[in-house]
Amino acid sequence: MEGKRVLVIGGGTSGNVMTVLLRRAGIDVDLVEVGPDWNVRGSGITLQGNALRVLREIGVWDEVREHGFGFDALGLTTPDGTVLHVGDVLRTGGDDLPATLGMQRPVLQRILADAVRASGANVRLGTTAEILTQDDTSVTVRFSDGTKGGYDLVVAADGLNSATRTAIGIDVKPEPTGMAIWRVPAPRPAGVERSDLSHGGPCYIAGYTPTSKDTIYAYLVEAGRDRATIPPETYAQEMRRLAEGYGGAWDEIRDSITDPAQVNYTWFDRMLVEGSWHRGRVVLVGDAAHCCPPTMAQGAAMAMEDAWVLSQLLTSGSAWDEELLTRYYERRIDRVRMVVDASVQIGQWQLDGVPGDVPGLLDATLPVLRELP
Repeated sequence: MEGKRVLVIGGGTSGNVMTVLLRRAGIDVDLVEVGPDWNVRGSGITLQGNALRVLREIGVWDEVREHGFGFDALGLTTPDGTVLHVGDVLRTGGDDLPATLGMQRPVLQRILADAVRASGANVRLGTTAEILTQDDTSVTVRFSDGTKGGYDLVVAADGLNSATRTAIGIDVKPEPTGMAIWRVPAPRPAGVERSDLSHGGPCYIAGYTPTSKDTIYAYLVEAGRDRATIPPETYAQEMRRLAEGYGGAWDEIRDSITDPAQVNYTWFDRMLVEGSWHRGRVVLVGDAAHCCPPTMAQGAAMAMEDAWVLSQLLTSGSAWDEELLTRYYERRIDRVRMVVDASVQIGQWQLDGVPGDVPGLLDATLPVLRELP
């Protein structure tokens, strides 16, 4: 790996994991991130065991465990809060990791950013990158500060609306599934020690996930609306209105939704780049290559697995060539397609108003995710 130089575009989950893994192998890495605050935003995130497995691989599991909230069960309730069923969730990361861990998203981002800094990577915030030229051995990049750089490989981890994906000629864009989600951080009501979901009431899904000993994040899933018709200053009021249809822990959660700046409203999207995830020496990871609704809570896991698999190949001693980057795609595509299709299907059953076999779908999917990617 001596002398190899990689540019990672995007300092989100997949870009941060990629950077740490490459630096561990002694590869010089520049990471550029358009956000001057390094994306330290958001309410909460649900991480399944196969995501935790990657976080352990990069050396941050102990800190993640300390600041998150791990659990092994999922509850189903009626809209009034009556518990219908509590079931164990398969530990997709192995028996020594919890099935699920909830976390405040800004805390996870801080932990990953600290790991990137500690790795010795060169980090440039508030910076964008433009691919100028590439050949069989290198890529030339121009940055928004007017400087240029040469790299052996560029990893595009710049998210769902990746400018790099478009720049290298991959004309695939995310498509709305028809659903949207309201998210908000909140104090953790006494007794909330797992995710509970309610299907029914004014929304398709009402749920919450503990994210620490003191906090949760709560979410409501409804039919997608034109965001331009919902003024941001009314976000808290609108989420409280929707939450009126739910009882149990929601009575306490609802009272805490007061700050519209803490409420996030986002459409569900789906996207899967088929054929290959690279052009020349520029390769996509994470949401730049695929995205899915959070109905299986597998988006972050798939992004982190991308980085893990690609880093394994890049540090295997094989030449960094077309064959290697094609192997990366071939190792990932079937697994990612399974997750994207299953996540979309769960939402589509709800949109269509049909029961659907969600347990059967999960029984077919989760054991595959327990296997190493």
